[in-house]
Amino acid sequence: MELRQVRAFVTTADEGHVGRAATRLHVTQPTLSRQIAALERAVAVPLFDRVGRRLELTPAGVVFLAGARELVRRADQLVEETRRAHRGELGVLRIGFVQSATFEALPRLVRDFGAVWPSVRVEVTAMTTLTQLSALADDRIDVGLLRPPVRAPDLALRTVSHDPLFAALPGGHPLAARQKVSLADLASEPFVLYGRASGPIVHDTIVSHCLAAGFSPRVVQEAVDVQTIVALVAANLGVSLLIAPTPRTDESAVVYRPLVEDLPPWEMALAWSRHNQSPVLARLLETLS
Repeated sequence: MELRQVRAFVTTADEGHVGRAATRLHVTQPTLSRQIAALERAVAVPLFDRVGRRLELTPAGVVFLAGARELVRRADQLVEETRRAHRGELGVLRIGFVQSATFEALPRLVRDFGAVWPSVRVEVTAMTTLTQLSALADDRIDVGLLRPPVRAPDLALRTVSHDPLFAALPGGHPLAARQKVSLADLASEPFVLYGRASGPIVHDTIVSHCLAAGFSPRVVQEAVDVQTIVALVAANLGVSLLIAPTPRTDESAVVYRPLVEDLPPWEMALAWSRHNQSPVLARLLETLS
């Protein structure tokens, strides 16, 4: 049983006439008759009764027609879905992201892409920059939101934001009353910082800024994500330095203050493999251009 035979059967059942069905299918009447006969041999039962010049469905043909319509509909749908997948209108977009992308860059990316391509399923996974580099190389994600610099010639990067560093202070801290805070003001404070193992670039850069201000930060607690850091600051375990944008909080618990120092901002970039030929990735890059 072939799909073209099933399609010929459905069209003939709709028309009740071989000539009209052949015209609709753009085939000759003998060709259509052979297709119907081949289908009847395949199912081993007659599907039509010939009544004069008209065709009427047999009881078996009535049963077969319902399934045949669904088969043709599903086949047409499958062809269209396959074409849409080829165009990048269907499929899966796999995104890796650093924690600091959670509050602005990631929601904006997913929202803007979804507004244009709502049939593409988006999968997001929190990853450090180093983990994303490995995942991009191994084709485990299509695109990453990460923090340069990165040394990976096979990757293409597009900057999406430049983000400053903020001081995070317990709500009742004396420095919270100021509009801006200098690094030197934090010299005697206990610090809550990203653990170096989970974010060596962020950790080392923050420490280097403190050293340039004349002190080494006294780290009393390390954490792997910004939400935990903020919770520990709210618990009055220490202060911290965080990359904007920062999580929303009640200012009675945690306040964020810009720094007096004119420090280089942190770059957020979208990264993807130059070898990735995914049509969905191409649609994403078109959407953001």
